[in-house]
Amino acid sequence: MAPAPRFTLTATTLDAPDARELARFYQDLLGWPVKKQEPDWVEIAPPDGGTGLSFQTEPLFTPPQWPATPSPSAQQMMMHLDIEVNDMASALAHALSLGATLADHQPQADVRVLYDPAGHPFCFWVDTGSSS
Repeated sequence: MAPAPRFTLTATTLDAPDARELARFYQDLLGWPVKKQEPDWVEIAPPDGGTGLSFQTEPLFTPPQWPATPSPSAQQMMMHLDIEVNDMASALAHALSLGATLADHQPQADVRVLYDPAGHPFCFWVDTGSSS
């Protein structure tokens, strides 16, 4: 029997109307440098290594709908980013100053859902030390 192939997750890729613009938002939000940049593709990653984020220009991009809706024509959310922060208030202020918007619907008291400038939802959470 052949050995199982090795798999390494190298990035999560977000489509956007403008890859460079969305990459700049996450670069400023996370403080990660650009690893690679092409006209319609940008990669950023943590400076100390690890899985990064990639951004791809998609001219037909439609922002996802969150929370989900029964509308068959709405682009439903298929994934989101969970970002741990050490101070919710300052993280929110920072994200909002960069162009994020706070979602109207907040399903948990200890998590904040935001939208990036392209409309992708992402969550901030603080580790309180309690396990669920």
